[in-house]
Amino acid sequence: MNGFRIPVGDWATAIVDFITATGGGFFDAVRAIFGGFYDAVDFALATPPFWVVILFFVALSVWARGWVFGSGAAIGLVLIAGLDQWGNAMDTLALTLVAATIAIAISIPIGIWAARSNAASAVIKPVLDFLQTMPAFVYLIPAIILFRIGVVPGIVATIAFSLAPGVRLTELGIRGVDREVIEAGHAFGSSPGRILRQIQLPLAKPTIMAGVNQVIMLSLSMVVISSMVGAGGLGGDIIQALSRIDVGLGAEAGLAVVILAILLDRITASLGSSGPRRWPFRARRPADAAGVASDSPTAEGSDSDRAAEPARV
Repeated sequence: MNGFRIPVGDWATAIVDFITATGGGFFDAVRAIFGGFYDAVDFALATPPFWVVILFFVALSVWARGWVFGSGAAIGLVLIAGLDQWGNAMDTLALTLVAATIAIAISIPIGIWAARSNAASAVIKPVLDFLQTMPAFVYLIPAIILFRIGVVPGIVATIAFSLAPGVRLTELGIRGVDREVIEAGHAFGSSPGRILRQIQLPLAKPTIMAGVNQVIMLSLSMVVISSMVGAGGLGGDIIQALSRIDVGLGAEAGLAVVILAILLDRITASLGSSGPRRWPFRARRPADAAGVASDSPTAEGSDSDRAAEPARV
């Protein structure tokens, strides 16, 4: 086009160079915090014997979804150990949990802010559109410059990649709460903070938890890309299998990723469902076994019996 060119790349380079020069101490602190967080989670998952971790996740699966899913979780985790991918799987799981936790801690407050302010929502939505449409590999370039090679740039890129669904679904859930219920809270003199905590967040919980589920799934999908900057884990074996055209190694590492994805997806999805969960082997109380026994006519007498009783002063 006759030499016409908009130097967006030069501007981006200048911005990153300025940030690197002026915020080196800040990024070193973030690197230390994120790295320490990852090391702690990875130590908790990788240090105990594999069967201890399997028992923990099986118990969590049984509590969340019952014995059938718990049995499937046990089979899947034992299969990961049998494929000799246990260490890599725990590294990947630690990276996923750390990145997803930080992304959730950022996205839910931003979603609440966007739900309570139309002006904030108008500014946040284009930013989320940018984050969701930007290719995931692009996040790695500034992450490497700011945080150097290692697990931390993988965590930062994963946070940026998975942030948007948590914000969007949190805003959607809070805005979807019936306004009559909110007006009733105002009528009883509740403060905006109390309405948020006791009305809006509980009613929006299924939608918010759907956002949490999506954040975790997107975080896990970044494991291969994160391994390109030294994050390791199952993504490292997948990249190695790709470079060597090793079908067997790629199948084993990919199967381990699938098992972790199913496990995390089903557990987080069950946490967003309404109703209390109960241990399958926990004894049911007589009132529970009787169903609505407390509402039956024999429990407190029929309506006609209560109507016939004299009024008590």
